[in-house]
Amino acid sequence: MKALVFDSQLRIEDQPKPMARGRECLIRLLKAGICNTDLEITKGYFGFTGVLGHEFVGIVESSPTASLVGKRVVGEINAACQACEYCRKGLQRHCPERTVLGILRRDGAFREFLTLPEENLHVVPAAISDEEAVLTEPIAAACEILDQVSIGPEQQVAVLGDGKLGLLISMVLGSAGCQLTLIGKHPAKMDRLKDYPLRRLAIEVARSLDRSFDVVVEATGSPQGWELALRLVKPLGTVVLKSTFHGQIAFNPAAIVVDEITVVGSRCGRFEPALALLAKKTIHPVRLLQHTLPLQEGLRAFELAKQPGVLKVLLEP
Repeated sequence: MKALVFDSQLRIEDQPKPMARGRECLIRLLKAGICNTDLEITKGYFGFTGVLGHEFVGIVESSPTASLVGKRVVGEINAACQACEYCRKGLQRHCPERTVLGILRRDGAFREFLTLPEENLHVVPAAISDEEAVLTEPIAAACEILDQVSIGPEQQVAVLGDGKLGLLISMVLGSAGCQLTLIGKHPAKMDRLKDYPLRRLAIEVARSLDRSFDVVVEATGSPQGWELALRLVKPLGTVVLKSTFHGQIAFNPAAIVVDEITVVGSRCGRFEPALALLAKKTIHPVRLLQHTLPLQEGLRAFELAKQPGVLKVLLEP
């Protein structure tokens, strides 16, 4: 089978079809999405080498549970040990022995067949298209914010960043009914959400809005977003950190201590609310899709994904 591999450089190579052992299922890929984390891994983030990719939709080819075979599924990316203290408490996403699809010690989804534990899989409702389903994982990451932070109709909320994740977060938080502002650099990207109940602002304008927001979600994918987030949040407010990037940020805790700001790290989320939003057509993530290329053109797909202004690029066998 064909696979897109990173090992100091990207390349397409032929690999044997993986074997599903124990509680794992074999999944035939339908579509996979390139996200910013994949791009950062090629810069050295997390030190990962192997098959990239963690956003996917596929068909179960084999499973310990026969009724799953033939089902269209998406998969949570953290494969836990199911035996440690964290797993016994239901915190599998924080299992110290976990592997993470295409990110940590587990080959990812940019290949014709992949494997994941059965408990990681979610059957995709018929009302959801493949193009929608492939975005379940980042939508779940957006939904995680609502599990972590109480956001109500009276709160002023800002999303920093008009990339793929920032736009998906804005879609999800828009469904929560808060007073939402999307802040970015690219009007054309933000215009994709012009029919959503939110205000759109350029970063240059937002810089004058110090201490204006109860909650600021930092999703710029760059170190500069952290500094702006601290400027925009009100005293006693909350900053939610979503960016993943290769590199470091300067950290001065003074503003956090003096203004008593809560900082929340936010990563993966539950798939159930993401699939519910998609099935109800509450959000419309397909408008972020720009290019779909065959897996064997994965190198060109990555080059496209790196281009300024480009949103979602998909791969398919």
